[in-house]
Amino acid sequence: MKLPFKVDLSDKVVAVTGAGGVICSAFAKALAACGAKVALLDINAAAVEKVAADIGGNALAVPCDCLNKASIEAARDVIAAKWGAVNFLINGAGGNNPRATCDNETMTPDTAGVKDFFHLEESGLRFVFDLNITSAFLTTQVFAADMVKTGGNIINISSMNAYRPLTKIPAYSAAKAGVSNLTQWLAVHFAPCGIRCNAIAPGFFVTHQNRALLFTEDGKPTPRTGKILAATPMKKFGEIDDLIGCLLWLADDAASGFVTGTVIPVDGGFAAYSGV
Repeated sequence: MKLPFKVDLSDKVVAVTGAGGVICSAFAKALAACGAKVALLDINAAAVEKVAADIGGNALAVPCDCLNKASIEAARDVIAAKWGAVNFLINGAGGNNPRATCDNETMTPDTAGVKDFFHLEESGLRFVFDLNITSAFLTTQVFAADMVKTGGNIINISSMNAYRPLTKIPAYSAAKAGVSNLTQWLAVHFAPCGIRCNAIAPGFFVTHQNRALLFTEDGKPTPRTGKILAATPMKKFGEIDDLIGCLLWLADDAASGFVTGTVIPVDGGFAAYSGV
């Protein structure tokens, strides 16, 4: 990985949740390249083992269910036995679910054969909220307990959905708005303990989860892609590397030590564009 710049993170022990995914695996690699000791947490053991192998000695794959507090505590103990207490947490576990996704963008009187708002499953909404908010709540409870004594850094992963809810995905949009609000709450609550808490809100990046929504099987852009790019002033999807500079700035206490409670969009101008 080519970094936009390097910072010294050799004093950091980082827990990254959702580390088997596209964005957080890249974050883990960038932090390790700057000297951090990086624990990769994900329910998908094979995914994080592969990422850890790519990184090398600074990485530790820790299978973990971030919706199970006992599993998170067990992960904390594994990390502490190898490197000591975590002083940097990235809450990257999250995602959407088809059970909480509409077929139609807006409601019309005739929705025969369409999965509209009234057909969304309560279990889907609860799952999406748990995956995005409850996971961040639980992992912060477990890992911040040590940071209270020494200071620390927490970075949450929010989304453009937190600024402007997207059609079809009400649960995910509301959940990410909750992540942004939780970020601000944690920043205030932990400020006296020297713990900073910020969030990165990626715009539109092609990942495993959304590829089928953005491109057809033969690689052509879908109508949703057309709408996204029309509303993005830079007229392109982001590349994962576009997030790394923001990550490293927030990771470096010397560069952003007075920054807490922020939600930073990295979105090609999407959040700023009114459409006219």
